[in-house]
Amino acid sequence: MQAIDRVVAILDCFTLTSPQLGVREIARKIELPSSTTGRILTSMKEAGLLSQNSDTQLYQLGGRLLSWAGVYSATLDVRSIALPAMHKIHQDTDETISLYILEGNERLCVERLESTHNVRMVARIGRHLPLYAGSAGKVFLAYISEERREQILNETMLTPFTENTIIDRKALLEEVIKIRQQGYAVSFGEWMAEASGIAAPIFDQSKEIAAVITISGPNQRFTPENVALYTGILLNAAKMISANLGFR
Repeated sequence: MQAIDRVVAILDCFTLTSPQLGVREIARKIELPSSTTGRILTSMKEAGLLSQNSDTQLYQLGGRLLSWAGVYSATLDVRSIALPAMHKIHQDTDETISLYILEGNERLCVERLESTHNVRMVARIGRHLPLYAGSAGKVFLAYISEERREQILNETMLTPFTENTIIDRKALLEEVIKIRQQGYAVSFGEWMAEASGIAAPIFDQSKEIAAVITISGPNQRFTPENVALYTGILLNAAKMISANLGFR
């Protein structure tokens, strides 16, 4: 278990902003001696989990991870079923369209189509985000069971990302009830000050929430008129995707 924990800790060191790292930098991040870290990195390289630049000697993620990611993506039926509808929404709105699933106590972006506007919101695939901030997260809170919602909120510290983040539990639960009643969520600058979003639930054949689909973009483009237009487009798409997943 210790070996697995160390491998995971090393893989977590690599990010979009730090795609290549040296032994000492990784050792410092995972709080292990450089000698120990070096041996682990060598084993991970031999296993294809990492590769090493021959010139700089820096490590980066290996190709074997990409094959695993492909297997994982292939198991996400909701992703493949939702993609045609996502392309249609993208065509109709030219905003960023994202698809989230629930993973643990957070939402995970599993697909996204970026806006072609110069100013746009980027929802990176693979990124975990909280449930209490943003339209997609609040939709999950609205449609999971009450017991699961209580568990998540009990295990989550409601810390503000912006001045619009809802960190009062009573106010958040009131918002959740409203979302459940109207069938969608809207947010303005809750986890990014300049970003707005609209989100709708996708259900599967067991009538459980399977995913959440969103339209997001800069605040200035989310006028009342556009919010009304986008909401109708999004709800129609979410309904169609749910039907294709077997929801009746």
